[in-house]
Amino acid sequence: MLSRLGALLQEAVGAREPSIDLLEAFVEHWKGITHYYIESTGIDAATPTFSNHRPDQSAATDIGTRPSTGKKDYDSLEVWMMYPPGMRQQVFQFFSKVLAQVQHPLLHYLNVHRPVQKLLQLGGTVPGSQTEKEEVQFTTVLCSKIQQDPALLTYILEGKKIVSRKKSSKEPITLPREAASIQDKDHPHSKSPDLSPCNAQALTAQLPAETEEPDGGVGESNLITSLIGLCKSKKGRVALKAQENLLLLVSVASQAAATYLVHSSPCCPAIVEHLCQLYQSMPTFLDPTDIAALEGISWRLPSAPSDEASFPGKEALAAFLGWFDYCDHLITEAHVVVADALAKAVAEKLFMEILQPHLLHVSEQSVLTSTALLTAMLRQLRSPALLREAVAFLLGADPQPAAPEDGPRTLCAHLIGHCDHLSDEISITTLRLFEELLQKPHEQVLHSLVLCNLEGRHYVARGSPEPESYEDTLDLEEDPYFTDGFLNSSFQPSAKPPPAPATNSDGKTAVTEIVNRVLSLSFLCLVPEEAKTSAFLEETGYDTYVHDAYGLFQECSSRVSPWGWPLGPTPLDPHEPERPFFEGHFLRMLFDRMSRILEQVVNRTGPWLQGYKPYSLNLQVTSVLSRLALFPHPLIHEYLLDPYINLAPGCRSLFSVLVRVIGDLMQRIQRVPQFPGKLLLVRKQLMGQVPGEQLDHQTLLQGVVVLEEFCKELAAIAFVKFPPHSPHLHLSPPQEGHV
Repeated sequence: MLSRLGALLQEAVGAREPSIDLLEAFVEHWKGITHYYIESTGIDAATPTFSNHRPDQSAATDIGTRPSTGKKDYDSLEVWMMYPPGMRQQVFQFFSKVLAQVQHPLLHYLNVHRPVQKLLQLGGTVPGSQTEKEEVQFTTVLCSKIQQDPALLTYILEGKKIVSRKKSSKEPITLPREAASIQDKDHPHSKSPDLSPCNAQALTAQLPAETEEPDGGVGESNLITSLIGLCKSKKGRVALKAQENLLLLVSVASQAAATYLVHSSPCCPAIVEHLCQLYQSMPTFLDPTDIAALEGISWRLPSAPSDEASFPGKEALAAFLGWFDYCDHLITEAHVVVADALAKAVAEKLFMEILQPHLLHVSEQSVLTSTALLTAMLRQLRSPALLREAVAFLLGADPQPAAPEDGPRTLCAHLIGHCDHLSDEISITTLRLFEELLQKPHEQVLHSLVLCNLEGRHYVARGSPEPESYEDTLDLEEDPYFTDGFLNSSFQPSAKPPPAPATNSDGKTAVTEIVNRVLSLSFLCLVPEEAKTSAFLEETGYDTYVHDAYGLFQECSSRVSPWGWPLGPTPLDPHEPERPFFEGHFLRMLFDRMSRILEQVVNRTGPWLQGYKPYSLNLQVTSVLSRLALFPHPLIHEYLLDPYINLAPGCRSLFSVLVRVIGDLMQRIQRVPQFPGKLLLVRKQLMGQVPGEQLDHQTLLQGVVVLEEFCKELAAIAFVKFPPHSPHLHLSPPQEGHV
């Protein structure tokens, strides 16, 4: 009987017979359904029904303009929604129209918001429901009303926890007397639902397999869970609209409403739970190259680009990165109370409970995939609150300067160790993670990795007077890399260098320009002429490095300008005794890697050589060092880019490491027959100009090419940075609220 009535109703609403008056047929069928349920279930005829009303535009307008006469109709709709499945669409549409067109506030009335809550509980529980479109329209109206009046949030979010029907199916679904009395006290115009015993018994008998029970737990079914369920819809427009509605909900301006969302609703746990489910639905192993190929996934366009190559797990990866981007956007736009709570939930549930065990796992595949995914997440991250949690997760809440004998007790120490892993793929992937981290606008990143170990300048030899300026440190006549005529003959970039400040009357700028070039030439002249090949090919030269370095330095200076870094290093006390200096685990790892640029195969045997990528590894090491050298901090500039620093005994700087590498290179050149020709051939292979073929000493030859380009890059960075406090380098800070 029920299926027949449902079919008749669908036929009337679906316009399957255009020759019939659809409105008249619908009213006739509706009366028949009403009569059937009154006779078969024992519902009192006095119970308000819609036998004399039709749920269309006019009825919605009538109830909206006269709320006092229409409140019982809400209860009737909620009761009738239990029966024919096709009726749910009509009920959702009716409620949406009423609430959208209402001229009088209704949602604070008990007889209105209780049926609204039950509609939310009945909808959104089954993925792929036929009423998804109507449900998302309904939630759109509710979220708009809450945005206009945040006080309504507490009425709408009084959810019910889904429990087994075995425990509650025999109990009538009525409002507790205590709750009803409180509502009546707060709103004297409110009236409790007029549910007679027969009506309640009939409603209970027709409940689905799951029902509700008063509870404020995470598992409650309400507007939040309904929106989360709709966000999972396979229909792109429905999911996008649900995400927009949830974004509208968490951005409420009211402090009280935001606090209620955090402490009395499943908002944050439900959002993060879905994020964790998407992470765990991905394959256990994903190629880092495939992960990087999906860069740019947005929550508004979460699908993987169709032009990209397909690989196992592509759709699952795109779904995860899209939802992570959505969480990041939520945190950016949400009220600060909600943003902080959601960021902490992401850090606790995703970073700590799921990612950290994978990062510390003994399985190389687990380490490789989790590191690449974390790098992709950092690349997408924009919200300051989530960035703060990510930095604390990676580096610790209160990092302290490390000692050489310290073992890997923290996650950061383990990750630094992974940069010097037996697997080159893990080393490259972890170095990319740190490079991405260095580009984030958080002061603790650079302080924890580098600056905390450079403070105090214990790398500088004590006991001799310190020069007053950089110019005083240079004795050009004694510089082994500076000879007469070299400045004018060798430094001839084809492109115009960055503009210099106007010349002062005392000629200070002219001296600065000379010092500028000498610092650059110190790096340019490190590589001997017999090891240089770039001049033989038409490719980007030093002038291109200067142009690129200038743009990157502007960007970096703008990012760090709010941090208030000093313009120069703190003067040393000549009477202070020397103390042991340790550059820190991060710089030590980079210097060690740099010292092996010509032979990255030390202590590598057996199956590890199958994934050996010395050229890519050398490029990644130099890329991280270049990124560090760009920071306009005086200690970084001094330690990494000043070749004339007077180092304390046993200390090393970047320049001293490069000098030792060049010394090693000069000895190796003598043992390689036809070295210049082979070196030029390897450079052409790397540029794709000639087919690749295996050569003797290929690792050495590729390392020499990388070394030459790295020295040109450092020379360009030194050129655009010196002096660190040049007037044309003071840039406006970045826009607040964005990373």
